[in-house]
Amino acid sequence: MSNGENQTAEFLRPVWRVCNLLMATFFALATYVQINDPDAGLWMVGYAVPAGLCFLISCHPQITEMRPWRRIADLHVMMATGFGAMLGWTLYNEGLTHIFHQEEGREFCGLMLTVLWLLLCQHSGQSGVGVLRVCTAAGITMFPIVAWAYYYIHSELRADWPSHCTTAL
Repeated sequence: MSNGENQTAEFLRPVWRVCNLLMATFFALATYVQINDPDAGLWMVGYAVPAGLCFLISCHPQITEMRPWRRIADLHVMMATGFGAMLGWTLYNEGLTHIFHQEEGREFCGLMLTVLWLLLCQHSGQSGVGVLRVCTAAGITMFPIVAWAYYYIHSELRADWPSHCTTAL
């Protein structure tokens, strides 16, 4: 490995860990705000599992190569994909267009975010993360932060949300 490749790898590892720490924080916050939801238990588990998995990656990136981490991540991806497909079908059948304004749309996006992130994390400890994976991770990490900030700043966008969606934070 050349000196330039070493420097790139040394830069990418901490960025990857920070992205996972930020996503762990986001998923933990998403877990917390589910406390007022009528079906809180389901959604709290749905976000707590990725929060824990991301936190483990931020502490020990090679954990993605260990069987328990992979099995939990695979099971979560499978279940979230199934629930996401059902929610997506519901959204499609109802002809909803502004999905962030509907609770089902936000739930669908949250599930797809967990699936996308866990798939991105698969085998990331095997041979380094690479520039493409880290750039993708940085972009995905910014999406929920920017979206949450946007909805927080523009309170009129939250006007039609149910009360349990507006009182958690």
